Amino acid sequence: MAASGKSEKGNLSVVVHRAGDLRLEDRPVPEPGPNEVLLKMHSVGICGSDVHYWQHGRIGDFVVKSPMVLGHEASGTVVKVGSAVTHLKNGDRVAIEPGVPREKDEYCKTGRYNLSPTIFFCATPPDDGNLCRYYKHDASFCYKLPDNVTFEEGALIEPLSVGIHACRRAGVTLGSKVFICGAGPIGLVTLLIAKVMGASQVIISDLSASRLEKAKEIGADFTIQVKGESPEELAQAVKNALGCMPDITLECTGAQACIQTGIYVSIFKLTHIEIIRSWQSNVFPLELASQLLYASSIWIGDLTSKIDQQQTQFLKSLFQLPRCVPYCVFLLKSREIPLSIKPGGGHLNIGSRPEFSV
Repeated sequence: MAASGKSEKGNLSVVVHRAGDLRLEDRPVPEPGPNEVLLKMHSVGICGSDVHYWQHGRIGDFVVKSPMVLGHEASGTVVKVGSAVTHLKNGDRVAIEPGVPREKDEYCKTGRYNLSPTIFFCATPPDDGNLCRYYKHDASFCYKLPDNVTFEEGALIEPLSVGIHACRRAGVTLGSKVFICGAGPIGLVTLLIAKVMGASQVIISDLSASRLEKAKEIGADFTIQVKGESPEELAQAVKNALGCMPDITLECTGAQACIQTGIYVSIFKLTHIEIIRSWQSNVFPLELASQLLYASSIWIGDLTSKIDQQQTQFLKSLFQLPRCVPYCVFLLKSREIPLSIKPGGGHLNIGSRPEFSV
């Protein structure tokens, strides 16, 4: 969603009430607290989670029980500043980090505020998001956009952060051989970041030929179009393309078959498997995971996965992407990645031509 530029009154908001019940409502304009700013929203991306809450009314244990404003990939302009805010002023263009800790617990004190069990996160029940005209947010989690970064690019900082966080956690570095499951928007930004961080070879799989074409255009060394092969067969195809098993597997689909492929391709090598998203109630194949005799770690990077820690101690979970937004702003300002969105264009341009509507 991008602002129309016309004179607008009220606070028109996109609100989900329950599965299949999405409404446009005029809500009160919020008043910022001392440490908050009021933003006039300019661009808000539509994430798969927004669609999931609209269509299904829940993601795992996060259930829409009362009306909730959607949207968490956002940028806007500061129009009012809280009394204690000193680093922002009216007129500043900012990107929003959607996760804000509510308290200074042990996680915040160790720099892992994303793990705080009481964290506020935009458009995650029961917290409202920012797919609205006016929205207030903690000023410390609003980041100024450089002059050469558009509002539309600012709204894409949050999904770009997902790729940065995944690659950081996985330890992508010079010479890494990386396998990415899924060439959707998250898979593609993860590909971009893996290349920026020095991966020597990246192989990516998907059902869609057009997505794989885009992946090849922006730097994938190998692509695999999935056509009904078993996880074992796909794992062998990855090994054949690379000439070896990958150092790192980044799972960006949430599909159980892809998770299994990631495990099969990593069984006998010191490998990090990062499962970035999993909105479905997947059954994690522990009997298969037990074969990962040499795996260094598996990280479940979503909101809903529940793992029996008594059965396996190498599975851990996290909520979102701490301290990644400033790095995203730097990458966009320096144009270290081939991503650009023209003002008002309404399309994400990764590489040389538009592909995804925003």
